[in-house]
Amino acid sequence: MKDKVIAIYDIGKTNKKILLFNYDLKLVSEIEEKFAETIDDDGFVCDDIEHIEQWIRDSVIRLVHSDKYDLTAVNFTTYGATLAYIDSEGKRLTPIYNYLKPVEDRIPEKVYKKFGGQDEFCRRTASPALGMLNSGMQALWLKYTKPAIFARVKYILHFPQYLSYLLTGKVFSEHTSIGCHTALWDFDNMVYHPWIMAEGLNLPDPVDVGTLNEIELEGKKLNIGIGIHDSSSSLVPYFAASEGKFLLISTGTWCINMNPFNSRKLTAEQLDRDCLCYMSITKQPVKSSRLFLGHLHEIASKMLTDHFNAGSDYYKKVKPDDKLIESCRKRFGNNRFFFDNLPYSRELKEKYDFFAFRSFEEGYHQLMTELSELTIEAVDLVMPADNEIENIYITGGFSDNQMFRRLVSAAYPTKKVFTSEISNATALGAALVIIDSLNPDEKPALNLGLNRC
Repeated sequence: MKDKVIAIYDIGKTNKKILLFNYDLKLVSEIEEKFAETIDDDGFVCDDIEHIEQWIRDSVIRLVHSDKYDLTAVNFTTYGATLAYIDSEGKRLTPIYNYLKPVEDRIPEKVYKKFGGQDEFCRRTASPALGMLNSGMQALWLKYTKPAIFARVKYILHFPQYLSYLLTGKVFSEHTSIGCHTALWDFDNMVYHPWIMAEGLNLPDPVDVGTLNEIELEGKKLNIGIGIHDSSSSLVPYFAASEGKFLLISTGTWCINMNPFNSRKLTAEQLDRDCLCYMSITKQPVKSSRLFLGHLHEIASKMLTDHFNAGSDYYKKVKPDDKLIESCRKRFGNNRFFFDNLPYSRELKEKYDFFAFRSFEEGYHQLMTELSELTIEAVDLVMPADNEIENIYITGGFSDNQMFRRLVSAAYPTKKVFTSEISNATALGAALVIIDSLNPDEKPALNLGLNRC
């Protein structure tokens, strides 16, 4: 008898994956693809959406005819801040534009001026002014730079919902995609912001993220999910299995700190310091802060490596040494070597005298002390003094860094700090939001892979 499986399409900027989960939510297959990027109609680099569309269609058909698996459902999780524009015939009108594409300041200013100015607009939409990373500004950009195309737009879909649309032909929106720094959602009133109607954007009313649509493909009935934004999807396993309130420190190139239990409205100061709100599957704001942690670590550790003529991965062999940490603190005091001494510093200094360090180990201890301090400052932005957070989970690349774990956990002596190792947490979240509808009689047991720091 073939094993019933759910197929999750996990679409990142670099890698695209198909992951198959059985009804116990155990991963039984993983296929990874890399697609060369292409250029859009303005010559700016973007994902090759035609290639992705064909890959999804072909791979779903192959899974339907699989001799090994009984495919019952499909869902999608993708990066955010990306839109697809559909015409009255149901066809996509444009490339999938890159959210790094530049946009002239005059375009977002059109709505800032009408709705209280930039600071108030950003506060109300819980979205720092990030250009095309505010996906609503992508639609506004299309309206004012390509009016002939915009005039043909019938529906505007976020990327996860567009990929679902490819299989169902049905138009949906859901809260996690709308709520991720899109500048579309009014967090004061928990509805679309009034500028959407004022500018004539046709966005579907959001529905529950667990919504399923039944289709028939190659003679087989399938349940198709409507998709979920990847950052919100990565939180889903913790909502399902965490004992007590939690904060997630998700590390990698970016360190994203997500607190689903801080319902206070964003302040202007928090927005200035790169805080924003995502939206959870329970339709609640997830107050978040960001730090370019992995990128800063990569640059600074390479400079140390070059100065001390160490191997490129030598830093991975450095063990935490309390005496070295204390020595660095005594020598530098409240000053920093790699970063400016200002609170919430985000940029490396331009010049260094690495002869201040006797060894690579000493320099790396100072670097990790400063990066941990910056991480703690970012976490504190979304964790108020009177919080009831019980658990802090550290995931991603820096959960393997012993020094980072030690320094961050030491900063929160009243919290339980864990590393959490969940393979493919984002895809697992996308499967979790639909499993109850597929298999309502059983609750799969989840293992968060926790290790106490």
